[in-house]
Amino acid sequence: MPRDTSATIAFVESPVQLLNVLEWAHSTRPLLNGVPAQRSGPQDAAAAHDDLTVVVLSPTDPMSRGQLRRMAELAREEGMRVRWEEARGGPTAPLRTIGGLSSLLRRADRIVIGDPFSRYVQLLLTVARARDLVVVDDGTATMEFVAQLGSGERLVRWHRRGSRPGARDLIFAPFAASARRRLTPARGRTVEVFSAMPVQAPEAVTVTPNTFGWTRARFGPPRLTKGADMVGTSLVETGVVDPERYLEAVAALARTHGVTRYFAHRRESPEKLRTLHLRTGLEIVRPDLPLELIARRGPVGRTVLSFPSTVVHTLPPALAGTGVRVLACDIDPGWLTEKASPRARGFLADVTGTARDAHGLRMVAA
Repeated sequence: MPRDTSATIAFVESPVQLLNVLEWAHSTRPLLNGVPAQRSGPQDAAAAHDDLTVVVLSPTDPMSRGQLRRMAELAREEGMRVRWEEARGGPTAPLRTIGGLSSLLRRADRIVIGDPFSRYVQLLLTVARARDLVVVDDGTATMEFVAQLGSGERLVRWHRRGSRPGARDLIFAPFAASARRRLTPARGRTVEVFSAMPVQAPEAVTVTPNTFGWTRARFGPPRLTKGADMVGTSLVETGVVDPERYLEAVAALARTHGVTRYFAHRRESPEKLRTLHLRTGLEIVRPDLPLELIARRGPVGRTVLSFPSTVVHTLPPALAGTGVRVLACDIDPGWLTEKASPRARGFLADVTGTARDAHGLRMVAA
């Protein structure tokens, strides 16, 4: 059982969140306990992160769990203590998990979270007494979180925004409201957002850019292949994009740009991926680590295509200086389903538009 002495606790529920905790710790290493950023071996790594415990609130889907276990290994190699919680292992798991973490939470001086929209995290924040809070990237959701924090709105994921709250939303509303207050800077309480996304934070919120310094120092540079790669998206699985339109778009882009490999999102369904392979002949790759690490480790195509997703903002800095070109493909409004929220069209356009402005990405049409 890990010692309950950490000054900093990080809660993660996805591989990308754990990657960005590693990036945050790398960027702030001199501030954690005075240890210099440069280290020469495992003992230095352990000393640098001696006051940081990562708590993995494990999801249920196999792909996410597999990637999280790999990321947990990397975190341990960096000297972090990792505590794995089967937080969704049955109806009593949440109460058992929160009860087991209560002592650790009350002693923490700083809390790092990857998903402020998570009901689990919102419940945990009601127990915490930490005065310093850090939100690390959970992909494009960070953009929506910062916007909602600035406008004083309730915390709701972008693809559900505009829809009527359900019964569970109403039950958790008090916890969500409490979490939003905790994530708002006040006297004696600081809030930092560590992000590779273009965010305009409200006054008193500190924004620290994520430049993927740890990823670039740890992996690569990659070997480049002649063909192009495509990054998959879970927009079909979340009900935003029509499945048939998505398959048609992937096929068209693959023909036009010479795509040979398709890097599946960890939430894409096996049925959709089988259909995609049969229609296009693309090699389907199920990464065992977040794509930023897979691409940096290589091999990777000289051209990488992506629909609106986090990677149009994270791959350019992660692959800086490698010669890889990232192309972004907008989502045509005609691809959206009837279930897509009113916010979906504008949000997806913002993701690619801001990537074009920030990184000079070229836009392509399917």
